[in-house]
Amino acid sequence: MNYAMRNTAMNAYGKQSLAIEVEAASPHRLILMLFEGAVTACHMGKLHMQNGSVAEKGMAISKAIAIIEEGLRLSLDKEVGGELVNNLDALYAYMGQRLLQANVKNDPALIDEVLGLLTGLKEAWAQIDPARAATSQSAPQPDRSTPLTYGQV
Repeated sequence: MNYAMRNTAMNAYGKQSLAIEVEAASPHRLILMLFEGAVTACHMGKLHMQNGSVAEKGMAISKAIAIIEEGLRLSLDKEVGGELVNNLDALYAYMGQRLLQANVKNDPALIDEVLGLLTGLKEAWAQIDPARAATSQSAPQPDRSTPLTYGQV
């Protein structure tokens, strides 16, 4: 099998494997996958920028922007999330703008800025235990097995 055929086969396998992983993933895992994809696309954009590959740089940065705008940003539940969701929405919009500027100005420092933000958010998201978060959505009930004393009221 020549290189081109092997590369085509690997790409097809990778896409099929990703499709299966996405289909089986929990909502929590899907968000992690979006962060991972955005980080990878940013790294690729920076690499292509440093190598002078203009078209590839543009495609990679566009992919990162699309993941942030159409994946992470659209996944926010603005009806339930309150101030946190509003802040994340503004941060995602900011990251998209910085990546656009990085592409136009050919500035890797702007990509690094976004990478720092994405990495911090990804690490924070990875710390969330989805099972624990689901059970803590309802208000904790006080222990009624012992009577309250004056100091507890």
